Amino acid sequence: MNNRLGTGAIIAAVLGLAASHASAETVHILWKDLRPATQAVAEDANLPMIAAKLLDHGETLSLNLQDKAIQLAGYALPVDRDGDLVYQFLLVPWTGACSHMPTPPPNQIVLVTPAHPYKMNEAYDPVAITGVLQPGMEKSQLFILDGVSIVQSGYTVRKAEVENVDSVPDTVTLPVNSPWNFLNKKKN
Repeated sequence: MNNRLGTGAIIAAVLGLAASHASAETVHILWKDLRPATQAVAEDANLPMIAAKLLDHGETLSLNLQDKAIQLAGYALPVDRDGDLVYQFLLVPWTGACSHMPTPPPNQIVLVTPAHPYKMNEAYDPVAITGVLQPGMEKSQLFILDGVSIVQSGYTVRKAEVENVDSVPDTVTLPVNSPWNFLNKKKN
């Protein structure tokens, strides 16, 4: 009788684990998933997309991804670092955003706190983050070559797993006649 109870408890535990694993599936998202469907994409807004050009200044967030485990690829721009170890960074959809070019709208910036310090080779490393997405405006102080800038992000991912990637699938490529097109080289 005790054996049946023990076997039943094991089966229940396995089924519970399988159910929790199924509910914690990671959703692979693209940058467009972080903005309302009615908002222009960067190419339509005559790149780069500037928050001031948008009616809501890019502050309308996608709440359907709240508390979901997501994976998103983008470019890492350090906010809090010590040497090559980064403790917090902004994930942005194109290279040069926030420092060399105008800042994307808040719903196109994710403030990321890695689960473990991330070793960064250089600013705008292409990375994929995996973690739970939380909508909510946050301000970060960004130290750039020509001074300090305050950047507002629309999302946060804390305790994120970070991995280097070769490319970002939905990156915005700067036009050939852009004065910043030298940044396109980093994406290849």
